[in-house]
Amino acid sequence: MSLTPSLPPSFPPFSALVTRLRAAGCVFAEDEAQLLAAAAATPAELTVMVERRAAGLPLEHVIGWAEFCGLRIAVDSGVFVPRRRTEFLVERAVALTGPGAVVVDLCCGSGALGAALAAAVGGVDLHAADIDPAAVRCARRNIAAAGGRAYRGDLFDPLPTALRGRVDVLLANVPYVPTGEVELLPAEARLHEARVALDGGADGLDVLRRVTAGATHWLAPGGHLLFETSERQVPGALRTVEDAGLVPEVAECEERYAVVLTGTRPLG
Repeated sequence: MSLTPSLPPSFPPFSALVTRLRAAGCVFAEDEAQLLAAAAATPAELTVMVERRAAGLPLEHVIGWAEFCGLRIAVDSGVFVPRRRTEFLVERAVALTGPGAVVVDLCCGSGALGAALAAAVGGVDLHAADIDPAAVRCARRNIAAAGGRAYRGDLFDPLPTALRGRVDVLLANVPYVPTGEVELLPAEARLHEARVALDGGADGLDVLRRVTAGATHWLAPGGHLLFETSERQVPGALRTVEDAGLVPEVAECEERYAVVLTGTRPLG
């Protein structure tokens, strides 16, 4: 039995879509063609979407959403696309979060992390913040179902002051690509995602240093900061967490090539 979708007669043949995408270098051309065909309302719209994808735009920007932790996360053009490896960070956070917890998703991008954590735990008091206005608009849509609120501004600056010292779980998907390596990223990220979501400064840890410096003022006693980094940045990230007075823990997921650090504010 063929799994090839049957498109209406007025639509281009499915095989033609696959051929166009494969010629453009799309490794998963068949899967992408199915997603594009499902997202298009008209033949003209499908043609435009296929050409946008063939031109190098991220598939998620073309269809308007990304799958993350089993959720469909809205992702507008230019907004950072949540990576599947970052699901490991959410899994680590879920294990530390109870119903009613105060959760902040900092450098939230689309708000995928906060939305996924809220869906997994339920009943959390969710807040998100990002400096990119397009990201904040996305996050507001994605966390609305959880009753979350999203703010635009630099790191902690836009958060309500009433949250100081009360945050139980602080998710911070900070940019950690060293400035000199941004140009080495795949074109999908380098050309179509906000640089502020990628560039972590000279050693990739500049934003993390600012986050850890402020974390102790916002975390509740026993509260946790969680962030993703690269394997080679772990020693520097550990020092940064320790210098902020937080107790670090490193976790790795080889299957997803993910490294997550947790910094816990000591009790008392």
